[in-house]
Amino acid sequence: MTKKIILAIAAFVMASSFSGCTMMKMGTAYMGFPTEAQDAYAEMMDKLAETGDPAQAFMKEWKVADDVTEEDVFEAMKEYAGEYNMRYVGEKNMFRIKDPKPDQVAHARIGEFCSLTIAKKMLDHSRYYGGFMPCRVIFVEYGNGDRYLISMDMTLALYGGTDKKPISADLFEDMLAVKKAMEDIPRMAASGE
Repeated sequence: MTKKIILAIAAFVMASSFSGCTMMKMGTAYMGFPTEAQDAYAEMMDKLAETGDPAQAFMKEWKVADDVTEEDVFEAMKEYAGEYNMRYVGEKNMFRIKDPKPDQVAHARIGEFCSLTIAKKMLDHSRYYGGFMPCRVIFVEYGNGDRYLISMDMTLALYGGTDKKPISADLFEDMLAVKKAMEDIPRMAASGE
């Protein structure tokens, strides 16, 4: 029995040591990031701690006003895209469920946006930005009638890196413009502005 207790304590100490080393390594790396990156990651971790949902930590959402129809939302997003030098490049109806439960997603539809010149610059900087393209806004409607627009929060795409591969000043300004567009377009469409 004593042997089992000693083994359990040894296993616990080893696990604690390894996890502590990992946390220390992460903390050291984090402290080497620029202030904006630290702030961006801290905000993401706060959201993750609050919700427990990693997907939510990477997204922004806007509740669609009761007097705004789904078609109003998509027409407005198409109109606003041009005002932000973005193109509305497509949409997809994902699904519609008959007789959904109140807390079940009953319907989902995606709108896609792109600025081809900025997209090219982003890909030249890092081909991995292609995984974010085109920018998407998803319309989600629940069985209880609640409706939301959701889009990726681009903060970490802008501020989440280090000085090992800096984003050039002109690309950074272009990416800020895309971030603004992908926040303003759904916000205004959801509110019926």
